[in-house]
Amino acid sequence: MKNIFKLLCALAGLHLGACAQGNVKSVNVEDFTKCIEQPNVQLLDVRTAEEFAEGFIASRNGGQCLNIDVKRDDFMEKAKAMLDKSKPVAVYCRTGRRSMNAALQLDEAGYQVVNLKGGITGWQSAGMEVVTSQTSAAANTYKDGAYTVDVFKTKSGKEVKFYCLVHASIRIVFDGKEIQIDPVSKMGQKVIDYASMPKADYIFVTHEHGDHFDKNALTTLRGSSTRLVTNQRCADMLGYGEAMKNGDSQQIAEGFSVDAVPAYNNTEGHLQFHPKGRDNGYVLTLDGLRIYIAGDTEDIEEMANLKDIDIAFMPCNQPYTMTTDQLVRAAKLVKPKVLFPYHYSNTDVSSLPSQLQAEGIDVRIRDYQ
Repeated sequence: MKNIFKLLCALAGLHLGACAQGNVKSVNVEDFTKCIEQPNVQLLDVRTAEEFAEGFIASRNGGQCLNIDVKRDDFMEKAKAMLDKSKPVAVYCRTGRRSMNAALQLDEAGYQVVNLKGGITGWQSAGMEVVTSQTSAAANTYKDGAYTVDVFKTKSGKEVKFYCLVHASIRIVFDGKEIQIDPVSKMGQKVIDYASMPKADYIFVTHEHGDHFDKNALTTLRGSSTRLVTNQRCADMLGYGEAMKNGDSQQIAEGFSVDAVPAYNNTEGHLQFHPKGRDNGYVLTLDGLRIYIAGDTEDIEEMANLKDIDIAFMPCNQPYTMTTDQLVRAAKLVKPKVLFPYHYSNTDVSSLPSQLQAEGIDVRIRDYQ
């Protein structure tokens, strides 16, 4: 393993003799950059979750930057669970001191480690970019005005764009069609100007709570040909719309189908918030791309029945939906390729990417507070 790592570093042009403590090599920004571009190198940030959320170094080899706080008593326990001992580890902190401590612990446990001299402070001083938990370094992400947009391709190459609006409100653009999920005009201090957006071709509403169901937003978005799909309660309250119940399926248009799936609480004391059978989650299939909109739910057994999910939007705030631990369990049941935690209000979701990295789930945190 050590020979493999030395070979990687040699290929990257690292000066291994420059600074070393035991078997741990400390390298400058230029050499650290070359190192994390190498295949199989694992990038590890050992600062606190709060520091990580403010900005971190993006992996350069298609992987994710993991975050494990070296000051926590369970640091090595988490490291052994999340890091592959057969692959090198590139580690950093704020200035390089905590990461050297972490690197020495990892070295003693049999990992081959390189440390960033000067930490992320030195990285930024050298003019290098950091990303935040709300910003992805992926090429398929960009900003459109106030909104982050994630772009995916369907099986036939059509684009699907996801606009992060707020909380549980999502705008989707697919094949020239406008799809709105749980449109709400105002959450806290954030106001969504639906009048500036095109009329919706399709609107999906999961249930009647005010952070998902807004009559004014629906009125603004509805055109003469808009199709509104809701649960039965919302259809009754509105006096219009197509009601679907858990288990129903519809072919909405050519290449576009929807399945209504269960969404409910299963924790004692919380059952009244979202009773079983009342509310909907939805699985939208757009030209083969399968998108799970979970609605307000906990980690329920029916999630294991969801298959081939490409993209999942799953909620995370107690007592109404899931804790972060529940969301991790739910993600392991659903196994999406990409997970967007949403509906998270003040819940700290910054640890989710590292918690699910070993599952191969690409967790993207956007401003769905």
